[in-house]
Amino acid sequence: MILLRKLFFLLSCICFFLYANSVCAIELDIYSKNALLYNLDENTVLYEKGANEQIAIASLTKLMTAIVTVENLSSLDEKVVLTAKDFEGLKEANAAVAGFRVGQRVTYRDLLYGLLLPSGADAALALARNVAGSRAKFVELMNKKANELGLKNTHFMNETGLDAKGHYSTLEDGALLFKYVLNNTELKRIIESSTYTMSDNSFSVTSSLYKNQKRYGLDLDYIKGGKTGTTDDAGLCLASIASKNGTNYMLVTARAPYDKKAPYHFYDAKTIYEYFMNHFQVQEIVKKGTEVLNLDTKYAKEDTVSFLVNESIQKYTEVPFNEKEITFQYDGIGVIPYTTKVGEKLGTLEIKYKNETLKKMDIILETPLSFDLKKYVQAHPLLLFIPIALVLLTCLFLFKGKKRR
Repeated sequence: MILLRKLFFLLSCICFFLYANSVCAIELDIYSKNALLYNLDENTVLYEKGANEQIAIASLTKLMTAIVTVENLSSLDEKVVLTAKDFEGLKEANAAVAGFRVGQRVTYRDLLYGLLLPSGADAALALARNVAGSRAKFVELMNKKANELGLKNTHFMNETGLDAKGHYSTLEDGALLFKYVLNNTELKRIIESSTYTMSDNSFSVTSSLYKNQKRYGLDLDYIKGGKTGTTDDAGLCLASIASKNGTNYMLVTARAPYDKKAPYHFYDAKTIYEYFMNHFQVQEIVKKGTEVLNLDTKYAKEDTVSFLVNESIQKYTEVPFNEKEITFQYDGIGVIPYTTKVGEKLGTLEIKYKNETLKKMDIILETPLSFDLKKYVQAHPLLLFIPIALVLLTCLFLFKGKKRR
């Protein structure tokens, strides 16, 4: 199962880099210095700004903290007791905390909710100590996982995301990490949650994502979940998922100006999401049953054979899409001989939109051809002289035979 998950993620990574298209050229007026929008359904990058730049990523680090935790535990319901070590230095660093206390007995699931919803550094320290035995060993696991996932421009120095020399990533790596986290059912459920009450009913935590939207009166109902982050070096960061008109998106932004008076990372999310939601959507590029190829026949009663697309071909693209950008590239025989049997492959056809292949289909003869003698004779008129010659020769032999008698 783990091998299949890694294989799936590797394929996703390949798609992530190979299918980036011209939409990325769009320029938007946003506050964040780095941004990356991803179409989760088609594995395409829709918008990019400084995605390969090495930067601080603040509490987006906790996405790795979460994945290392779940992949190194057998049960999230196991309970641990929090100690003073789980709170060391957090007040001095002005780190966000979930609200746990020394001596409290909580489950790993409690800690994960405290980690991802209010971005609790106390939860991060507790997870590191209990999962790996020490913070240093846990960070080693984080970097090992980053290497396994192919995050070549990522290195962790801590489990919280607090600014530190040598602690960095890129949005390209961050997006791949976020996508990997979303493939984990338990973590995706947490990220999409707005609130959670601890197993001992001691207190509840609220997602900073939803808390900020409510605080600033933002109506972003299409955002289904995410993770915020803030440090001096990273500015305002946001990793979120959204859905509208049947399309699922993932957006990661970083280094928006840090200002308590304005949530610039949310302003950017609104700008980016709504631009694409209003100007792009999944559309039917080629309807089912559309004739995509017509081939002539040779010596068959059927003059031509038409080939139809057997399914609707859809594509996420601009509204309205340009029909002139649809092309059909056929590679195969140009004329079908009457001797061709049903089921024989004649060639292949690529259906493209803006030079991007949407479908590659085999062209196969599906109906039998009937021989047409008239067409054959018309194509070979000399054949008419054969029976005439035979008749004349027959008459000649008969005449000679009669003469002898």
